[in-house]
Amino acid sequence: MQAARRRISKTRRSSNEWIARGVAAALISALGLYSVTFSIGQVVAKADPGLAHRLAPYNAHVDSLFAKSLSGAAASVLDRRHADLSALAALRRDPTMVVAVSTLGLNAQLRGDTDLAQRWFAYSETLSRRDITTQLWLIENAVGRGDIAGALRHYDVALRTSPKAAQVLFPVLTSASADPAIRTALIRTLTARPSWSEGFLNYVAGSQAAPGVIAELFLGLRRAGVIVPDNARASLVGKLIAAESLDDAWAYYAGSHPGADRRRSRDPQFTNAETPSLLDWVATTDNSMTVSIQRGASGGVVEFSAPSSVGGVVLEQVQLLPPGSYRIKGHSNGIDQVEASLPYWRMTCRDGREIGRVPVSKSNYAEGIFDGQFSIPIGCPVQNLSLIVRPSESVSGVFGQIDLVQLAPLK
Repeated sequence: MQAARRRISKTRRSSNEWIARGVAAALISALGLYSVTFSIGQVVAKADPGLAHRLAPYNAHVDSLFAKSLSGAAASVLDRRHADLSALAALRRDPTMVVAVSTLGLNAQLRGDTDLAQRWFAYSETLSRRDITTQLWLIENAVGRGDIAGALRHYDVALRTSPKAAQVLFPVLTSASADPAIRTALIRTLTARPSWSEGFLNYVAGSQAAPGVIAELFLGLRRAGVIVPDNARASLVGKLIAAESLDDAWAYYAGSHPGADRRRSRDPQFTNAETPSLLDWVATTDNSMTVSIQRGASGGVVEFSAPSSVGGVVLEQVQLLPPGSYRIKGHSNGIDQVEASLPYWRMTCRDGREIGRVPVSKSNYAEGIFDGQFSIPIGCPVQNLSLIVRPSESVSGVFGQIDLVQLAPLK
C-alpha cells in the first residue's frame, strides 16, 4: 500500500514538474517572440510603419512612427484621429517619444487648435531640439507673430541639429534676406559663426536671388566682421558683372581689396592667393596647354607651355576701364619663339569686339620688358585683357613666364 502511494506521489510530482517546465518553455517562447517582433518592428519602422505596427503594436517607438505616417499633408480626418490614438498610446508607454508629441502638435494645428499645438510643440522642444517638425512649426509660429529674432533662433537650432534641414531652410532664408529687417537680424545671427554659415553663404552666392540683394547681405557681413568664403565672394562679383551692375561689382570688389583702382589692372605680380573672381587673374584650364600661377613670398609668376601647333588664351582678367588711352607694361622669362609665334596681350570688349593687341617680345630683348598701348572706346564698359599663345611650328612647342604685368592710364 505504501509502495503504491509512493508511486502515485512520484507520478504527480513528475507531472507537476513537466507542467512547470511546459509553462516555462511557453513563457520563454512568448518572450522570445516578443523580443523578435520588437526587434523586427524597430528595424522596419522607418521603411514600413504599418507593417512594424502590426508586428509590434506594443512598441512605443513603432507607435510613434506609425502615428506620424498617418498624419501627412493628404491625411483624412479619420487618419488623423487614428494618428492621435497611436501617438497617445506611444506616450503612455514612453512619455519621451518626441515624434509622437510633434505628431499630436501638427494634427492639433491642422484642426485649427493653435493653443493646443503650441503646448504640444513646447513639450516636444523640451524633450529634444532635434525634431525637425517641431523646429519648422516653431519657425512658422514665430514668423506669424512677427518675431524675427525668435524665427532665426529656431532656424539656427534646426540647421545645427539637422544638416538635411538646409535643403528646406536655405532657399527660404535666402528669399527672406531681401527684407532689410530680416537681413539685419540674419547678419546678427551669422556673426556668431554657426556651423552652417559657410554652407549657407555659398548657397546664397549660387542661388537665383537678385545680385543686389546678395551684395547687401555680404556687405553687411563684411561690416560686421564676418569673412565671406572666397568662392561666394568670387561668385557674387561674376553675378554683378553679368547683371551689368558694374558700379556695384567694383564697389564690392574694392571693399575687400584696399588700394584697388578701377583704371588699372589688379595684382601685377600675381600674389593674390584667394579664389579668383573675374576681376582677378584667372588661368585658363585647357587640357592641351599647361598654365599655372605660382605664388611666392615676394611675388609670383605665370608659367605656360603648349605643344607644337597649339595655341589659345592662357590668362585673362576682366577690366571696367573708363574710355581713354592705357599702357600695358611687364616682364617675361623664357620666351624664345620666332616673331610670328610670339604670345601677345589682347584687349576685347565684352561683346567680342577686339580693341587691340600688344606682342610680348623675346625675353632676351630689352631685358625681357614689353610694353604697348590700348585705346578704350565709348560704349565698351566691360573689357577682357587676355594673354594669347600663338601656335608654333617648333617641335618643342611654346614655353614662357610672365612675372609682372600692369595696365594703367597713359600719362
